[in-house]
Amino acid sequence: MEIQAVKSQRLYLQVADQLMTLIRGGSIDAGQRLPAERDLANRFGVSRPTIREAMIALEIAGMVEIRSGSGVYVLDNSKQSAPLAADQSPGPFEILEARRLFEGEACALAAERITNEQIEELRDLLQEMDQENQQQDAHEQADEQFHCLIAEAAGNSAISATVAWLWRLRNESQISQRFHQRVRDEGIKPIIEDHRRIVQALEERDPAGSRRAMAAHLQRVIDHLLESQ
Repeated sequence: MEIQAVKSQRLYLQVADQLMTLIRGGSIDAGQRLPAERDLANRFGVSRPTIREAMIALEIAGMVEIRSGSGVYVLDNSKQSAPLAADQSPGPFEILEARRLFEGEACALAAERITNEQIEELRDLLQEMDQENQQQDAHEQADEQFHCLIAEAAGNSAISATVAWLWRLRNESQISQRFHQRVRDEGIKPIIEDHRRIVQALEERDPAGSRRAMAAHLQRVIDHLLESQ
């Protein structure tokens, strides 16, 4: 008797897998526009970010084309498409939600422990971030350094390693790479004013204010990205 190991599949891949089956089975024709994101979220009983991640997975597999401002369309060659992403990485919105939780608490702790030198480093990174925003092909390196420095300032190696790992997932997973490239192509860049508020709260050594500033920033990123594309 041949038995295959049971594998747990991420939610966005489960949604993508069902849609792929419908497309290959002829229930959704080539050239057809898929239902709106909110409609699909209701039908599948999942969040809009999960649907957005599923669409990106289908795009990577060559099943659909995402047209900004128009919708998601099934491609003519979808029946000969590649398999879904095999790395089973968390989706970009999952990573952002995790960052909001971890980095909010890291920022609160950093407010109690950050040094004046680290505050100055953050101010320098704000300037670098502003300069990067003027570039056509920037990859948010100053943004990453800014957030990881705050995690380091919390003075807890486990927190610092966790935040660095979340950023590594963001930068290296196939679905996140595609997602953030699309975001960059649409001209969406780090919000400098949000980062200034975070530095101000840290400089005031205000743990509650620092937590709120970081959590509000990352929630704004989630909301902004969800309403884009």
